[in-house]
Amino acid sequence: MYVTVSPRFKASTRVAYNKIEVCDDIDSIQHTIVREALRMTALGKHLEVTTIGDVPSGTGLGSSSSLATGLLNALYAFKGEISSPSKLAEEACRIELDILKKPIGRQDQYAAAYGSLNYIRFNPDHSVDIEPVPCKAQTVEELERHTLLIFTQQQRNAETILAEQSSKTRQQDIFTILRAMRDLAGEMRNTITGEGDIDEFGRLLHEGWLLKRSLGFGITNSRIDDWYHAARKAGAQGGKILGAGGGGFLLLVAPQHYHDRIRDALGYPREISFKVDRRGSRIIFISDRYAF
Repeated sequence: MYVTVSPRFKASTRVAYNKIEVCDDIDSIQHTIVREALRMTALGKHLEVTTIGDVPSGTGLGSSSSLATGLLNALYAFKGEISSPSKLAEEACRIELDILKKPIGRQDQYAAAYGSLNYIRFNPDHSVDIEPVPCKAQTVEELERHTLLIFTQQQRNAETILAEQSSKTRQQDIFTILRAMRDLAGEMRNTITGEGDIDEFGRLLHEGWLLKRSLGFGITNSRIDDWYHAARKAGAQGGKILGAGGGGFLLLVAPQHYHDRIRDALGYPREISFKVDRRGSRIIFISDRYAF
């Protein structure tokens, strides 16, 4: 997700995404995340904001939270301020959860802000612990080589699925499954520390997917189940639908020599390359015409 912020000569705010808005005041901006980020950073008129994403929304890759995090980073940089990853993640969460009341979690904002591989613990007191996973660079590279990221050709409204999940998480059977998924995350972290065991990581990923799909909530459907079964039969060790479910991207882990067989079994669907971002949200360019 790329964000540019630049001065605007006219006394108005121009926001360009999949549509273009030119507004005389912040309250008139229809893009809710841009509007609230401008309010939070006390910026407004005489400003032009452009956002470009590698993938569309509704695909399970955390695009809205990445936008919120990156936009705040760009706006603070425009003011001549340096923002820590924790500040960016916390304020992005405040915009999406507290102000806009989206029924989403907080993991995407922290993942976008910090980058790399982390074990993230969300505590009952709303504090967040970020623990970098101590694994070798070779293990991360092996994980990248093992991973396929395939588009199911289905987009969905994650908020509908997440709202239902949120309303039912206090049911005892649902809560038990969620606790098992939480514990599994710790096991998966342990498989890639030290020497690293990507095969075991894939097996645990499969176990996690079985737990996740048992929640219901429209997380899966017949197309996703058929694809996943075919991928497993063709050599995938494990995988999961990303995000809330119901569509978007299917992540699969398999030894690289099985990848073409998996692609063939799924009819060569559209895919994007999988890489672990090592740095998280960052400023990549400042114009020489820049003035704070």
